Amino acid sequence: MQPEAKIVKDIQAYIRQEGGWCFKVHGGDNPFQRVGIPDLLCCVEGQFIGLEVKQPGEEPSRVQRKVLREIGAAGGITAVVTTVGEVADLLGDIWEGS
Repeated sequence: MQPEAKIVKDIQAYIRQEGGWCFKVHGGDNPFQRVGIPDLLCCVEGQFIGLEVKQPGEEPSRVQRKVLREIGAAGGITAVVTTVGEVADLLGDIWEGS
């Protein structure tokens, strides 16, 4: 199993390769950052995307799920992903909907 940090880097590289923009949010005990922000904030073809990256079998926390719902309610696209392949599928769905 890949460490989550490796999965994040691979996803970032893939999104950039596909012409998107992607920023890694570093969580932790930062008092200036809202809790639950997705690991990756991205923009692909004008679409805002929040990606929560997890190891296979892991689930997002209650707060993370709430933030993902808030982003979705505001018109953004969100997903919990474990592989680059899942991100490729998501982007494929976005491109098909364009």
